[in-house]
Formats: sequence, structure tokens, C-alpha cells
Amino acid sequence: MSKSNNPYIKLKGHVGIYKHPSTGMYQATKKVLGRKQTKSFKKISDAKKWRMSNTTKTTPSRRRTSKLHEVWQAMQENHFPLLRPSTQTIWLRRYELVSQLESYNMHTITKSVVEKWLRDNVKYFQSSKYQALKRGGASRKTLNNELNLLNTIFNWYRSSSEFEHESDGIISPVIPRKHKPMARVRYPEPKNRSISPLDALNFFEELKPVFKELAQVQYFTASRIGEIAGLQWKRVDFTNRTITIMETSVWDSSKIFVGLNPTPKNKTPKKVSMTDNLYDILKAMENLKEDNNDFVFHQNGKPLNYSTILTNFNRALKRAKLPYSGTHILRHGMAKLARQVGGGLDAVIAMTHHKDMKLADHYSKLDESFHKEVSEKIMSELNKIAKEANIRITSNQETDNVINIANFAKTN
Repeated sequence: MSKSNNPYIKLKGHVGIYKHPSTGMYQATKKVLGRKQTKSFKKISDAKKWRMSNTTKTTPSRRRTSKLHEVWQAMQENHFPLLRPSTQTIWLRRYELVSQLESYNMHTITKSVVEKWLRDNVKYFQSSKYQALKRGGASRKTLNNELNLLNTIFNWYRSSSEFEHESDGIISPVIPRKHKPMARVRYPEPKNRSISPLDALNFFEELKPVFKELAQVQYFTASRIGEIAGLQWKRVDFTNRTITIMETSVWDSSKIFVGLNPTPKNKTPKKVSMTDNLYDILKAMENLKEDNNDFVFHQNGKPLNYSTILTNFNRALKRAKLPYSGTHILRHGMAKLARQVGGGLDAVIAMTHHKDMKLADHYSKLDESFHKEVSEKIMSELNKIAKEANIRITSNQETDNVINIANFAKTN
């Protein structure tokens, strides 16, 4: 501060504090939102206190930020087109709970606001009022998905050019290590998500034609159900004995088929070795092949709905008296078997084609020949188990299995 235009003199040892040599008044200076502020005091203690005080109490309120619902609307317009339809549907459903915060400006959604929102909703989902809704046994276990969406909205808000003028300095109020324990409504019952080899074989025996073959191909290739339901004949190469997992079935919130994604979930097509068992199954399925329809698995030429698949799977599991449900148990089960037979994580990755950035360099060394080696070992083990249990896994197109498939096509 220049002596020529200001009578106050800088006090040594006191940052931002000046003293008038004649009046003895103290002047304090500080910056608020980049602007210099000054104020005079009779006592140096008051000047220091003012300098250290919270700027939000002595200056105009923070610049306005958009409300959550405005950011969500922009996100739907600009970001949703990049997402798969199934992901869009899931996010819209999760936003129903997040929308309770939509009247808040982004900078006012603090950690304490998130915590109150969690407490209120956990209390409701634990209440007798919610339990009385009789949702068929289904009930909330956690609000983690909604927390993840709120965090995703904040991350998109901060990275979006549309809000760059206001989002500087805004951070997500979601703290996973603190908020996720608070988001738990109740502890879920332990569930076995990995079907054993013998249980898988018994499960197949209870399935009707087409759904049996669908399940077997899913299991033997360690694939997601959508990848096999969407399998196209052009991806089946009998000559080179390979199957390329590429197109994937898309189902809406009602579990009805709505289309095909061009790639699997991880955006990368995977090529799997066609073992003898897979060869027999797919050769048998050729009896259902129709003109102008490239789906390997279908009903009367129409793609399979997930609701139909799930119903057939769960009924077969019930008939076999097995303690499982759903379709993903087959992928989990094969991953576990691959590790057991193949001897390590390499075998699992070779079968499931999972991606993990930490092991990306190691995974890149895996090739189709290793997948074939693991597949052959797995099928040898399964054939051994099936023989001991007197169960026939597959058969060629001259056997009763083909006749059953053909009859199934005629009657459905």
C-alpha cells in the first residue's frame, strides 16, 4: 500500500493490517471472490477478527448455480444419446428418488443434505407402511444405486462445457465410504450366485428345447444371457470352429425385446472356441434356422424376450430343486469352474473376457489358443461329471434331441 495515496502504514508481523499514524485507527484488507475489501476498526483485535471471518457472512452470496433438475434435463439432452437404451431406462428409474433434491441449487447440495436425504428414505423403506405395499417379496436393500447416480450427475456437471461458467470449485457431496453404509436399508439374505457343475447339468435336464440349448451355450461360453440371446448365425463359424460374441439383445423395463446392441457390454467382440459339445448344440439348432432371420435362438422367428427366458430358467431350477434364481448364475458358475480347472485368474479371463485396467497388460497376452485349451479342459471335466451322473450333455443332429427341437418348433 503506497504512502503517497494512503495514510495507513503497514504493521510488521500482521498480514493485511495497517495503522493510521494520527488517528490510531486500524485498517484491514482481504480478497473476496477475487475482489479487494477494506474496513477500518478502533481495535487491532477487531481488524484481525474481520480478516479471518467467513466471507459468506460479510459479502454477497455465492454466484447462482443451476438447480439439479436443470442439470438433469441438460444431461438427458446431451449425454443420454451416448448411452444404451437399457442404461437410460435404469438411470431414469433411479432418478425417481434423486428427484427429491431437484429443487436444490447444485452448490447447496452438501454432505449434510445428502445425509438427511438418505436418513429419510432409509426410514421410509424400513417402515411398516412400505412393507404393507406387498411388492411380491421384493423390497429395498440399499440406496447405493441412487447415490451412484447423484455422483454421476455431479461429475457430468463439472465436466460439461454447458456449465463450466458456474461449476468451477463444485465437488460431489457424495462420500462413498461414509454414505454407502448409511444407504443400507437391510442386510440381504446370503445368495449363492455361482451354480456348481453338477447342478448346472441337472438344471439343463429340466429345461425345454431351445431354452436348454440357450442355457448350455451361455454356460459353455461363460457369456451374459443377452449375448447369447442375440447371437447371430453369421457369427457362427463351423469351418474354423469359432463363435464370435458380438450383437447383444436389448430388453426394456418390461423385459421385452426392443433391439440389438452392436457390441457386448465392454464394447469388444469376443471370439470363443467351439468345442465338440458346442458344435453338436449349434448343429442341432440349425434345424430351427429360418430365412430372413439370423437369430440362433428364437421362438417362431421372433427374438426371445428376457421375461420368457427368466420364467423358463426359474421354473427349471425349481423343478430340479436347486437353490438358485436368475440367468447370471451360469456365467458365475463357469468363471468359478474355469479357475478351478485352469488353475488361476488367467483361465477366468480367457473364458469371461472381463476387462481390468490393473491387469490389462497381463490380459493382453491371452489369445484364442489359450481360450481353446481352457475350454477343452472344462468340457472334459463336465463330460466326466455327466458320465458319472448318467446325464447326456449334448447329442448330434441324428439323435432324439434334434427331433425334440424340431417338434418344439412345430408346436410353438
